[in-house]
Amino acid sequence: MGDVTPLDAARPRALEFFAGIGLARMGMEAAGFRVAWANDYEPDKKAMYDAQFGETDGHSFALGDIGRVLVSDLPRDVSLAWASSPCTDLSLAGGRAGLAGAQSGTFWHFIRLLRELGDDRPEVAVLENVTGLATSHGGDDLAAAIRAFNDLGYSVDVLALDARRFVPQSRPRLFLVGAQNPPEDIAEPNSELRPDWLQWVYGDETLRTHRAALPAPPAPMHTGLGSMVEEIPLDDERWWDRERTEAFVASLSPTQRERVATMRRESGVKYRTAYRRTRGGVAVWEVRPDDISGCLRTARGGSSKQAVVRMGSKRLQVRWMTPREYARLMGAGDYDLSGARNNQALFGFGDAVAVPAVAWLGEHYLMPLVRGALGKASARVAMVAND
Repeated sequence: MGDVTPLDAARPRALEFFAGIGLARMGMEAAGFRVAWANDYEPDKKAMYDAQFGETDGHSFALGDIGRVLVSDLPRDVSLAWASSPCTDLSLAGGRAGLAGAQSGTFWHFIRLLRELGDDRPEVAVLENVTGLATSHGGDDLAAAIRAFNDLGYSVDVLALDARRFVPQSRPRLFLVGAQNPPEDIAEPNSELRPDWLQWVYGDETLRTHRAALPAPPAPMHTGLGSMVEEIPLDDERWWDRERTEAFVASLSPTQRERVATMRRESGVKYRTAYRRTRGGVAVWEVRPDDISGCLRTARGGSSKQAVVRMGSKRLQVRWMTPREYARLMGAGDYDLSGARNNQALFGFGDAVAVPAVAWLGEHYLMPLVRGALGKASARVAMVAND
């Protein structure tokens, strides 16, 4: 990336906890921030991160367990701290151990470091996680996270934002936005960003919360998967052979098999995505009925990997989704994949946050919060100077 330019130096600086392959960084920097420090514990993810961003003056990456990160390792004069902490113990696919779990519990080290920063604590702190955080342990985990921010001087806003509003992938996520100088609260009717199942947060008088005035996000996408699919020759070896494809079709339910057969007979080409599920102890395939991708996941096993189904003009072909397709569906279509292994890339993207969701939040919420705080601080300095 080269040296820090005067323009870069003027950008508010950010910390990127649980950085993964850097998709949050891409979104934050698109919104005008400059990421000065990052941390993750997986060498494979750092390798992809380094390939994408290169060596940048004014940026450091702490590889290792966040529990071993010291406050002295963190740069000062930062305006934003972003944390995409592990969701393993909060997702429906996990054990639902919540914030007490070994993976998702790393959130408390993020809180520890913010506490130890003291007066150097950033103006804004964000936690991104799966929507399962809202229901984990009957809402107690979400309340505990908000109180942890409250104890550090942050008022918290809670937003539900689906990447489907920006890319053709169903990927709902929860964002906790902590502000030391929150905007004026708006008594709005329930919005798309704060649906009914989140409203209890604002009615709990033991929690310090706010609701910022925000523009309506883009409408959810219902089509567009085809534009994400790589053009792969029909005789490419990545397409499954006849026997495997027939086994795929045979595993479909009668309803799905008929739907697939109909699309296969139609003219033109259509793409759908498919997951392998276990139903009644039997592995079966399920094809999405709509023209968007299912939620990308980490490629720890066959059931988590997503397949692409190509249908039309009496043909049906199936293959695994490629790393480039994962990248496009995460809003990072130009990501440098030149040195990444297949599963390394799938894992990195499946365990990340969608770039355009971060960029939208950064542009419409985080940057205005930071600029407002910086403006107030400058005004206070000017008043003192004039006294």
